[in-house]
Amino acid sequence: MKREGALYYRDLPWRGIHDPYAVLVSEVMLQQTQVKRVLGYWPRFLKAFPTIDALAAASTSDVLELWQGLGYNRRALLLKRCADECAATHAGVLPSTADELVKLPGIGPATAAGVVAFAFDKPSLYLETNVRTVFLHELFPGREGVKDSEIAPLVELSCPQKDVRAWYYALLDYGAHLKATMPNPSRRSAHHARQSEFEGSRRQKRAELVRIVLAAGAEGVSVKQALRALDQVEKGGGREAVDPGEASSIVNDLLAEGFFRQVGDVLVP
Repeated sequence: MKREGALYYRDLPWRGIHDPYAVLVSEVMLQQTQVKRVLGYWPRFLKAFPTIDALAAASTSDVLELWQGLGYNRRALLLKRCADECAATHAGVLPSTADELVKLPGIGPATAAGVVAFAFDKPSLYLETNVRTVFLHELFPGREGVKDSEIAPLVELSCPQKDVRAWYYALLDYGAHLKATMPNPSRRSAHHARQSEFEGSRRQKRAELVRIVLAAGAEGVSVKQALRALDQVEKGGGREAVDPGEASSIVNDLLAEGFFRQVGDVLVP
């Protein structure tokens, strides 16, 4: 598998670096997002927020604004909260073990393992979609509904003690090649979930509402004006105006999650 991966090696800017924070940003951005899109965002984000302390000192609205267009805005919010906690309790330094990393906001097992493998070059159980694809293709040919509980021990056993990052780079690149050249083997995973359509979805409405509030600047925008703007976006896409109940629910969810705040009847970034 390492030999196959070497044939399809991708020279990506977040590879071969030793900054755990920069690796973390790449891992978070790459969740459910294609590499070619992340290539434009990762350097800009690090230029604006070059360290954990810089991200912690930034306003949430500035972080969200720089994230616009990348999708899944909640990742930015959690990354910001991770930086806040890390700056407050870890002197602005990311922990070096997966057990410690998963205690931080927004860092799950795969992200923690990625930081350990790619920033610290230490053995870890890094099971993400491309790695899963390789193991399904090579070791579970033709089988449907394969559980991660079957794959994870094999990933852990195959992980070398040295040059860990090169091993996982090879798996990632081989997996990306497989997905591009054959029916995606990861669809045979018991955990595979087909991504729902974005246009017209609740997720799309949430993203648009965040964008509308951010665009209003420090003065904010009234709830009524924001929802009117959201309706215009929907109608512009050939869809019906947003149901008032759904609109109210979306506003309340975004407020509760910390995407913006409400002062009177005004939504403020």
